[in-house]
Amino acid sequence: MENRDDNLRSRAGRLAGSALKYCWTAALWTAAALVIGGICGGIGAGFAKLLQLVTGLRESNGWMIYLLPAAGVVIVGLYRACRMNEDKGTNLVIKSIRAAENDKEAHITILTAPLIFAGTVLTHMFGGSAGREGAALQIGGSVGAWIGKVMRMGEKTVKTFTICGMAAVFSALFGTPVTAAIFSMEVVSVGIMYYSAFLPAIISSLFAAWISRLCGCAPTAFALTAAPQATVWLYVRIALLAAATAAVSIVFIAAMHATGHLAAKWIKNPYLRAAVGGALIIGLTLIVGNGDYNGAGGEIIAQAIEQGKAAPWAFALKIVFTAITLGFGFKGGEIVPAFFCGATFGCAVGPLLGLDPGFSAAVGLIALFCGVVNCPLASLILSAELFGADTLLLFAPVCAVSYVMSGYFGLYSSQNIVYSKLKNEYINKKVG
Repeated sequence: MENRDDNLRSRAGRLAGSALKYCWTAALWTAAALVIGGICGGIGAGFAKLLQLVTGLRESNGWMIYLLPAAGVVIVGLYRACRMNEDKGTNLVIKSIRAAENDKEAHITILTAPLIFAGTVLTHMFGGSAGREGAALQIGGSVGAWIGKVMRMGEKTVKTFTICGMAAVFSALFGTPVTAAIFSMEVVSVGIMYYSAFLPAIISSLFAAWISRLCGCAPTAFALTAAPQATVWLYVRIALLAAATAAVSIVFIAAMHATGHLAAKWIKNPYLRAAVGGALIIGLTLIVGNGDYNGAGGEIIAQAIEQGKAAPWAFALKIVFTAITLGFGFKGGEIVPAFFCGATFGCAVGPLLGLDPGFSAAVGLIALFCGVVNCPLASLILSAELFGADTLLLFAPVCAVSYVMSGYFGLYSSQNIVYSKLKNEYINKKVG
């Protein structure tokens, strides 16, 4: 009897010790996540406010676009002055999380944050066609990694800090904290989620979003013109639209990759390359006759979703503008341009399938985002945060179809497809 009591006490002691260990670990991660979320949230809010300011300045002073070539030269000069001639952008951040310990080629420096910050602001100020999430991931990833190193954390913990930083700045910019956290864990290796980062990533992301709202940054959200009743025929039509949008996502990715490669091949000098890219954007803007394709294009996205209005060719022009901007050396990101292309494509094509144009624009936005980043869970959560949770069942098949039909393509070349999209087998291949 005494032995039984001793065993029970011993087991209870081990359980209590284990519970205390988990509580202590959770408390430490919470504290670290609040630090990262606070710092990155403040940076993200300031970044968002500054981008709004320079965008308004450019829109009220049309002549500023003629300084875009000079801005490109300045951006190249800043990177070269900091000895970052071969800037790998978001790809380096993703690689740093997945890389083996002591891999010097995957090392990210804190200089990444101010450089991409300044480069993105200059791009937006003078009319380059780019987003901001690429900057968010790079700023957050580099700051998170820097905080981990300052705190003398181990290599694996620094990787988690990097994910938390990515999530925090992304959340502060877009106001979609759950999407930001899931995306930062899902984008690194398709088929594997970094669940160990879930608690700190969620906390840092939520805290950053809260700070951003305190600073007056409104979260990104859209009011759908109509949310149709779910029927079998509706699911068939949105699946067809999602498949068509997945094809556009492949074109989008190919254009981003090919333009940068060809620009570097044809124009060896990076200063000249940036100046030529700026001149091309000026020429295209004059041909189009408006500034709809300069900057991120948030107003056009809102118009497509909330008013059901978009030019049939808008998505193609945005692909060209963005590919030239980023391919010739300007800074920013591809996700908001992908939103633009998806929303305008869906708005134009959806009515051909008998769908409401505003709802079709929302479907196109989510489908194209899923297709270019290979993150179906983050895409599904994004649909809820942008359009409301009551539409979740409508967007679930959109994400599933786009994920499969976009194949093994992706914006980020350092991203790995760990498991096949078609079979339950391990493949571990880089995206195309």
